[in-house]
Amino acid sequence: MSMSYSFEYIDIILLAMIAGFIFLRLRGILGKRTGFEGKAPSQLKEVLKKVNQEQTKKINEKFDDKAQNEFLKGAKIAYETVITDFSDNDNKITTSRSLLNNEIYNQFNQALKERSSRGHYAEITFIGVNSATIKEHKKIGNILNVTVDFIAEVITCIRDKDKKIVSGDPEKIKKIYDTWVFSRDTTSPNPNWQLVNILT
Repeated sequence: MSMSYSFEYIDIILLAMIAGFIFLRLRGILGKRTGFEGKAPSQLKEVLKKVNQEQTKKINEKFDDKAQNEFLKGAKIAYETVITDFSDNDNKITTSRSLLNNEIYNQFNQALKERSSRGHYAEITFIGVNSATIKEHKKIGNILNVTVDFIAEVITCIRDKDKKIVSGDPEKIKKIYDTWVFSRDTTSPNPNWQLVNILT
């Protein structure tokens, strides 16, 4: 999952710097000594570097309403992907692997191995996410953690090797409630989030 932020004002800053650089170069060509001849290109490069660093820092630290809405769109997709992957009948984590940190992946994988050892498998029809609400977002160092409350509807059951129903109802819609914590390193070029904790 990736996020977009609005920072149109950077164009104004860049245009002002470029205009200033051109002015300095013209003065140099016209023979008017300013004390910046031969230094302007390197100074401009350094200033632009600092501006880009500051802009990146602001983008990474900003998690406003627009960013949260974009995040929730991706979180809903991730939620459905993980639930479906964990509950399908092959007892393997495949499509959702990149969405899970190692700890959560190992927990899921162990549960699937135990289910498989009993000769059981799951069937699921994901109806949809009724709601996804950010409960909390907290930044610790470079790590941004976002806690999300999900309410969704599924049809699911567990069958044994003879296809007999062990639990669940293949014809009944069930409402499920989950609270998940997603995390990402704001300094990383990778925009994707990972599931790092399941609270319920």
